Amino acid sequence: MKKLVMAAFVAATLAGCASSGNQQLKNETETSVQSKIQEGKTTKAEVKTIFGSPDGVSYTDNGNEIWKYSFAKVKVNGTSFIPFYGLFHNGTNGTKKELTILFKDDKVQKYTMAESAINTKTGWAD
Repeated sequence: MKKLVMAAFVAATLAGCASSGNQQLKNETETSVQSKIQEGKTTKAEVKTIFGSPDGVSYTDNGNEIWKYSFAKVKVNGTSFIPFYGLFHNGTNGTKKELTILFKDDKVQKYTMAESAINTKTGWAD
């Protein structure tokens, strides 16, 4: 039994992490973005220098551009690696960050920076 508990502890400690999306957002917060982007002043070129190319571009009915950036970091729950128990109770948790910027005449008109939790559960019991 001690070996099983130790194996579960080691598996939980070594549980994998993965990240995807724009790496520049990795360490950003609402406050740090606020210090880098000024509505009505910051240009597309400046935003591109700070955050790189956007993950997605769309347009409003008026022809204004919307740039979207996202970053997600997830970690596999340690219970996923416990023999038999992991079949019924596994999943991931982490955070997702999204930065959306609306440009008008080449300058930032508005932007939003949001961070939310990611929780997925899979297995026979979920």
